[in-house]
Amino acid sequence: MMRHPLSRAVDPDAGWLAVVMRLAFLLLLGTSLARYLTHHLSSPLTPWVVGLSLALAVGHLSGLSERRQGWLAAVLASWAVLVLMAPSFAWCAVPLVYTVLRALPPRAAIPLVTVLTVLVVVSELRLPGGFDPTMLLLPPAVAALATAVFLYMQRQGARQRKLIIDLIRTRRELAAVERRQGALAERERLSVEIHDTLAQGLSSQQMLLQAADRTWEQDPAAARGHVRTAASIAARNLAEARRFVHDLAPADLAEQGTLEAALAALADREAAESGLAVRFHLDGAPAPMPAAAQSALLRIAQGALANTREHAQAEHASITLSYLGDQAVLDVADDGRGFAPGRAGRGERGERPAGGSRGHGLPAMRARLRQLGGTLTIESAPGEGTVVSAAIPLEGR
Repeated sequence: MMRHPLSRAVDPDAGWLAVVMRLAFLLLLGTSLARYLTHHLSSPLTPWVVGLSLALAVGHLSGLSERRQGWLAAVLASWAVLVLMAPSFAWCAVPLVYTVLRALPPRAAIPLVTVLTVLVVVSELRLPGGFDPTMLLLPPAVAALATAVFLYMQRQGARQRKLIIDLIRTRRELAAVERRQGALAERERLSVEIHDTLAQGLSSQQMLLQAADRTWEQDPAAARGHVRTAASIAARNLAEARRFVHDLAPADLAEQGTLEAALAALADREAAESGLAVRFHLDGAPAPMPAAAQSALLRIAQGALANTREHAQAEHASITLSYLGDQAVLDVADDGRGFAPGRAGRGERGERPAGGSRGHGLPAMRARLRQLGGTLTIESAPGEGTVVSAAIPLEGR
């Protein structure tokens, strides 16, 4: 099972806090020893007190008492004997309380802190000078305050670590979702690109080669013309395929340099290859347009003309690019047989439904324009021709 990166993390503040507590313990231990030696230097217990103080200093400052319960028990036992012999060492209990709380779970630490507090109270009551009620109340108050603050901060830290783990997990899940969505969007974009270029070209080649096969015996010259046209389309499709590998920009747009020139070249080529009379018109002064918008309009013009060539039975078609201030509008019109736009989802211009090999044209156009904030309008009726109109907003207008 994979471990979470924070499951074994160490609190970076715990290290320096432990060092401060050890230094504080050393300072309190040294002060208590100095006070004891000042008042009881000739006591027969002095060698024991000095020896236990040194052992306690080594045992606690080694840090093993925070990681091994055996060392912790030895340190606490040494301090208990020392404080019973010399009550001056009672205030060393404060760092020891922290060590106990840090080393043991609350169920074991709280009773042990209570025992340490009782030892402090007993040792303080043994000091000469009579009964002092503050010595009975002050140690428990300090111990309770230290324990409450430590446990509160510990639980807060645990909640924060859990929250961070949840946030990291959520971020990873969102990143995975975004990657999946990006892959699906890229797959859809590639399917649209392939439909508008390679699939249309292969369909045209198939029609031309079938026409050549039918007329090969009766009219060899016309058949060879069909074959030459199919070869020309194949060469253009090869250029498109290489363009896909490079940057997915339309080959015509890369070669002509501008959208207007690419549309004009498309009209001329369509007229030469299919015999359909296609004209290009420019309305208004060209305005700056993002490369993605130019590519989308050119692909839409290609797809609309392919539909016209294969399904409309038209004699004339026109491509009009209009710059209308805040938007660019592309109109592809023909005088063909038309169709009912409401039935486009079941088969545009006689195309087979989406379950067949075709049927992606109009949905692909709408998908392109939707990504760019544009709209697609279809005006057609049976016997009345068709106008495909694509509008894209211009940036900075």
